[in-house]
Amino acid sequence: MDAPIALTLAVIVITLIAFIREWAAPDVIALTVLCAVVALGLVDADKMTDVFRNEAPLTIAALFIIGGALEKSGAVDHIGRVLRDRLPNNTRLAMLAFSVLTAFFSAWMNNTAIVAILLPVALGLARSKDIPASRLLMPLSYSSILGGCCTLIGTSTNLLVNGTLKDMKLEPMSMFQLAPLGIPMSIAGIAYLAIFGPKLIPARTSISGTLEITQRTTPLYHLLVGDHSPMLGRKLTETPLFDRANGIHIMEVRRKGARVMKSLKSLTVEKNDRFLIALHRRRGKAVKPEALFSEIGATTLSTVDGIVTELVVKDESSLIGRTLAASDFRQHYNCVVLALHRNGVNITSQISDVTLEQGDTLLVITALNNLDDLEATRDFILTDSPDDAPEDEAASRQPLHHIWLSWAVLIGVVAVATLTDFLGGKGGALPWLPQIPIHYAALVGALLLLWLKVVTPRDAYASIDWQVLLMLYGLLGLGMAMKDTGTAKWLANSLVSLARGHVPAEMLPIVMLWAIYLMTLLLTEVLSNNATAVMMVPIVVTLAHSLGVSHWPYVMAVTVAASTAFALPMGYQTHMMVYGPGGYRFSDFLRVGIPLNIICWVTACLIIPFLWPF
Repeated sequence: MDAPIALTLAVIVITLIAFIREWAAPDVIALTVLCAVVALGLVDADKMTDVFRNEAPLTIAALFIIGGALEKSGAVDHIGRVLRDRLPNNTRLAMLAFSVLTAFFSAWMNNTAIVAILLPVALGLARSKDIPASRLLMPLSYSSILGGCCTLIGTSTNLLVNGTLKDMKLEPMSMFQLAPLGIPMSIAGIAYLAIFGPKLIPARTSISGTLEITQRTTPLYHLLVGDHSPMLGRKLTETPLFDRANGIHIMEVRRKGARVMKSLKSLTVEKNDRFLIALHRRRGKAVKPEALFSEIGATTLSTVDGIVTELVVKDESSLIGRTLAASDFRQHYNCVVLALHRNGVNITSQISDVTLEQGDTLLVITALNNLDDLEATRDFILTDSPDDAPEDEAASRQPLHHIWLSWAVLIGVVAVATLTDFLGGKGGALPWLPQIPIHYAALVGALLLLWLKVVTPRDAYASIDWQVLLMLYGLLGLGMAMKDTGTAKWLANSLVSLARGHVPAEMLPIVMLWAIYLMTLLLTEVLSNNATAVMMVPIVVTLAHSLGVSHWPYVMAVTVAASTAFALPMGYQTHMMVYGPGGYRFSDFLRVGIPLNIICWVTACLIIPFLWPF
């Protein structure tokens, strides 16, 4: 082992620790790694920009825009609601139907977007059919991962592996090359969830259910403080309006037509102050409105519809690392927090001083018409959709033709990339037809949606997960360092030498396949799937060459194993999205996810040698 290899291995170890310990955001870590490998001389400074030539991030960005158009138009959401309304009160059938629906759409759209769209639908079904929310949300997350293994555009990992193959001057994957492997894995995984899920997944409800919230809708009252109110001149904290014990929650204070954006504890009541309040208790009845308003000398100006709902803190949320008090949560989001759910525990006291983390679920009271604004912040995943409105009002949000245009563009992108790949080029049936790569087709599709005004430029930029793109660019630098310094070759040769001492030569390729899948799976449980794929692809390609066999079996094993992380809630982003709303505990994922990991491992390693012979 020479110095560059040792240095590269040290960078890999530090990178692993940084991701596991979450020293910083994933994109920050990845870009730091890119700069570090250049600073250490592992990658030539002139070649640093080569990572930006990789087509995978561009393809992913364009597909984010197309997926954003489908999400905004309500295409997937509408189908989910139709399914929700027609399903009988049967837990196993509901799990099966939602899993199949999720897997299908996840093959064409980003996994995170699919779960965000169907999460409110699944919770609505759980409430209407009296099915525990936990029995639907874990299968929702798992099936989104399984569906993503079926097509080239199913996950960013597939596209990243494909881009890495092109950078290594190897034949890229076709659109449906993964399908003969991904579809059987999806069938096996969904069958396992439908058959054993009702027994293995605990019957837990959402945070509102665990806190015995029976009335999720509540009126909000606009009050005007009168001339003779006994509250005038008193600190708000000393008035009956500040009595949380009686279920009184102050949503907003207006003075002289403007919202008061400071702490309620520092406020003194003045004449003509306007308050927006909710009267709601988790247990028992709140104070009666008429009695309270008479006591404080206030007049009711109007009432608006309110809702008790749950907000899941996203990985990109500006609230992560901050407390509710420090973020001025009530003023900025027009919500009052009733409780916080984390790691299976409901926190109901001293909530304002708790530092928020990804996956935290906040139980809040807010105005029903505020859900749109909450969704627009991109700080939360909503468990109640803004489109839970009367059909005519919901339908007016987006023109119907936007749905058809969004689907037409997605189908067109897939069809063009697939047909030209099969039929075009020198070896195709139509040699005059040019082969159109997926990144070009996706970019044209995204631009078409912009020209047709299905999405605006602002919507397009907002729909792109920039953290994912920046992380990919940074991690590609690590892959380049492994290749240029010979680290990938050294690791591959070390694995082969170790295996040769214990395995007969004729069995070595198949044993290494099982070992590579397991190694990738274990890494992706604690790392990001993209980080795992970037590190493993150069290793397995070199390993295949050392064994004198095709690299395809090992590349396919890495591609699917890097996405099929089911055992730990932090193993995949969609797990964290459902963790709080499902009321899960850490052990729930171990109990359900480990058998599913084994099913996918065995299924993949049995099928791969038949589809891609050594």
